[in-house]
Formats: sequence, C-alpha cells, structure tokens
Amino acid sequence: MAINEITRSLEIVISKHPDRTPAALGISCGGPLNSQKGLILSPPNLPDWNHIDVITPFRSRYAIPIGLQNDANACALAEWRLGAGKGCKNMVFLTFGTGMGAGLILNGQLYKGTNDMAGEVGHVRLDAEGPVGYGKMGSFEGFCSGGGIAKLAQTMAMKAIQEGSAPSFCKNMNDLASLSAEIVGKAAQEGDLFARDVFHVVGRQLGKGLAMLVDVLNPEKIVIGSIYGRQQELLEPIVMTTLRQEALSLALDVCEIVPAGLGEHVGDYAGLSVAKEAYEGE
Repeated sequence: MAINEITRSLEIVISKHPDRTPAALGISCGGPLNSQKGLILSPPNLPDWNHIDVITPFRSRYAIPIGLQNDANACALAEWRLGAGKGCKNMVFLTFGTGMGAGLILNGQLYKGTNDMAGEVGHVRLDAEGPVGYGKMGSFEGFCSGGGIAKLAQTMAMKAIQEGSAPSFCKNMNDLASLSAEIVGKAAQEGDLFARDVFHVVGRQLGKGLAMLVDVLNPEKIVIGSIYGRQQELLEPIVMTTLRQEALSLALDVCEIVPAGLGEHVGDYAGLSVAKEAYEGE
C-alpha cells in the first residue's frame, strides 16, 4: 500500500538523523479531500483513493501534529512563506501541471472554503468547446494543464494531418497518441510554428482565467507553477495581452503575474509548509 511505502521512506530519513525528532508532518495531495478528517476523496488522478484516511496511520505512529492540504493549497503556502509570494497579503497560486487548481492566500491566511473546495478554478468553463479537463469541455484545466495541452495538440495535429500539413513532431495519425505537453513545449522552444500556435491558444485561455481571478480576488500576485515557468518566454506576452483586454485595469495595475519562485522544487516545500501550518495551529 502506498501509505506503507511512504512510512518506510520516512523512517529511513528519520534514521539518518538520530539526533533530531520531527516536530510535525505535512501531507500534500491532489483534492478533493477533507483536511479536518484527514480523508482523500477520489481525486481525478488518484481514482482508487476513495475516503482514504491518510492521517491516522501517521498519527498512531508519531505523537506530533499532522496536517493535510490539497496540493494547490500546500504549494500556495510554500510560495507565500518561502517563494515568490513572500510578504504578500493577498496571493493566488496556480498549479498548471498535471491539473489546474488554485491555492488562495487572502488577508494573510490560507482560504480553504466551507469544505476544502475553494480554488477549484480548473472546473470553470472558459469556452464552449475545447479539451476536456476536470470532467468539463473547454474548462480552465482542459486548456491549461499537461493533459489538456496534449489533448489540444492532438486535436489540432489531427486536423493538420488530414489537411496534408502535418507538424514536424507528429507526422501521422500513429504519432497522435504519444503527443504530450513536454513534446509540444520542446518543439515550441525550438521555434516550431505549429507548436507555438498550440501555446498561443493556451496562453490566450490562461489570460482569460487569470483575468477572472484578478477581477474577483484583486490579488497582489498570481504565482504560477510548473508549465508556466518552463514556457514563460512564450506564454507571458500572450497572457499579458489577454489580461489587458479582459481584466479591470485598476485591479491589474496592482497585480504581478510571476512564475513559482521555488521553481521545480515547490512540491518539495509544499509538504514542509503544511507541516509548519499544523505545528503553528497546535
């Protein structure tokens, strides 16, 4: 079982530092979940984790505070405490990786909502048509996630192949299934015009999603993880053009859009930040 594997790995780490005792443990996991009861509630990327109690096995083994947050909230805490959002009172963190979700720091506190469902921006529909993400066609996650970019590229590449103008990285129908956001991103960085067209669509939709957050939440910063940091040079001009068209200028003027300050390590710091939150809450 995965929890047993995690426990064994944790024991190895602890054994290497016999002079130190953990003060708290933090768990970062894709939602939905119940942070108070410590339950994982069938996340899209962990479909067999239905009402799985991840807190009790650790609580029974370690007499220390243990916290659980969804990955967007955990990364928001990490970026707020240690990364690009340090010093902010109002900040939004967007995952933009396997999925699309938001962690919200509002008035200097993590905002989780009534039942840990705040920040599920990936479910918001941005367009009537488009890739399916979070169970909805044309959703924020459908356009702005690793899986969504792959689906978008497959759809666009299929049409191009049928029209006799196959992209360099997908020459025939047999190549469609293996398309990924990484493949398209690499081609875009190398100057492939078709791949850049794919990211133009992504950037436009990301800008629309950000405009919604700017208008509704009026944050100081929106920090974006994973894919945005890797493709910032390509995405940023498209995103900012769209934002200037879509967002209220008074709100946009005080909001900075930046990649995760912790870069590819934001996930590592996420669990630590949840642990610190749990420790301070005791």
